[in-house]
Amino acid sequence: MKKEVIMAKDVEFVVKQIADTVLRNEAYFSELDGVCGDGDFGYSLARGFEKVLAEWDNMDHSTPGNFLKKVAQVIMSAVGGVSGTIWGTMFLRVGVKLGNKTEITREDAIELLHVAIDAIKQRGSCDLGDKTYLDALVPTVDALEKAFAEGKDTAEALEIAAKVAAESAEATRALVAKKGRAAYTGERSIGTLDAGSVAVAKIFEDLAKAWKEN
Repeated sequence: MKKEVIMAKDVEFVVKQIADTVLRNEAYFSELDGVCGDGDFGYSLARGFEKVLAEWDNMDHSTPGNFLKKVAQVIMSAVGGVSGTIWGTMFLRVGVKLGNKTEITREDAIELLHVAIDAIKQRGSCDLGDKTYLDALVPTVDALEKAFAEGKDTAEALEIAAKVAAESAEATRALVAKKGRAAYTGERSIGTLDAGSVAVAKIFEDLAKAWKEN
């Protein structure tokens, strides 16, 4: 794997891109969630990342780890329910794993994404096939890791990952929802998209484009 180093500013850039994507797609994500779920997925995430952007200048930017731990704290204070817990736990555990590092290799980045996956599994009590974030995130991270191993630069690797994310999100139509309010719809959830997986796909799509441009 090429030793391309990701700096602290790149970590902040990624969080900013996630926030922008969430805010831009608030209505769409809620609409998707409303088909079988509570319909508040987009709203909840948007309020969390809206608060992150509002608090941006007051956060600890000394290291990527400290910054992500503060992002976690803000999200958990602003977002109730499962979404706040899952996203807050993801950022917190990734921040803790980073420790005091100021430079992150691409191997580190993959390891941190696996930390995020484990956080979703544990906090959401879910796994692949349950029609959750994982059904897009896991294959996307696998694709990103493979692209890095093949020597692709970050911009190209993200484009590959974004394509896999979109395909994986679309594939959730065939799954039966097993978690959250959507689980109560049982077989009727077949044919619908999982809002969390679509969010993953949109985040990677926008990140790939922004990374290439910047």
